[in-house]
Amino acid sequence: MAKIDTVTLHPSNHSRPNPILFVHGAFHGAWAWEEYFLPYFADKGYEVHALNWRGHGKSAGRERLRWNRITDYVEDVTEVASSLKQPPIIVGHSMGGYVVQKYLEHHHAPCGILLASAPPGGTKKTTVKTALQNPGKLLKTLITGRVNLYNNEAGAVQAFFSASMPPEQLKRYVSNLQDESLRAFWEMARMPVQTQKIKTPMLVLGAANDFFIDADEMQETAHAYGTKPEIFANMAHDMMLEADWKLVANRMVEWLTVQKL
Repeated sequence: MAKIDTVTLHPSNHSRPNPILFVHGAFHGAWAWEEYFLPYFADKGYEVHALNWRGHGKSAGRERLRWNRITDYVEDVTEVASSLKQPPIIVGHSMGGYVVQKYLEHHHAPCGILLASAPPGGTKKTTVKTALQNPGKLLKTLITGRVNLYNNEAGAVQAFFSASMPPEQLKRYVSNLQDESLRAFWEMARMPVQTQKIKTPMLVLGAANDFFIDADEMQETAHAYGTKPEIFANMAHDMMLEADWKLVANRMVEWLTVQKL
């Protein structure tokens, strides 16, 4: 098993019983949570953790990235979650939301929060759309087994961020984006979540200007867990890095408080 790097912040006032484990999405790493969400939730009294999947960030295994499977990422989440003193509240973004759902098929968590998450039925629609929009890179992707479609400023604005993001901020984030495993994408498209196994209370949050996940898919995800999606206006896919990120974080804390977490 690859060594999994985790970023942790401890609150000065440890007032919340359960830690939070943040799970990043494709092309990303723990860095996506470090700027805003980790200090914000630590300030609210939570012990917070953000892992880097194998082959991501400072975790080992970059040379084997093309062979990574969704089950590998679930294994990484399981390793970190099981190392904590209390079962964590688990938060997943994008592909990370899908990984969280697969994790919850077989593991307990006090609750789950999905941000711009891939739907439980799989991402066939997104996969086809992405392939059609990037025909020039499709052959290289198939040969290398590594997806590298949005790791530049133009691609990142198309896929992840609002066009109004300040240039220096955008440049910093783009420098952290990396390749992703094609194998994991294929599995996410073809391997539905067994939602009937998941009894965890879920909060489903989406972005109105999401390039990957449309309104029907957000509705599908929420319906699977007996709730309704909450959609944030004027926000792109990377909700935790958008200008209005605090609206998302505030809603999460509000909901967690109602759950007595």
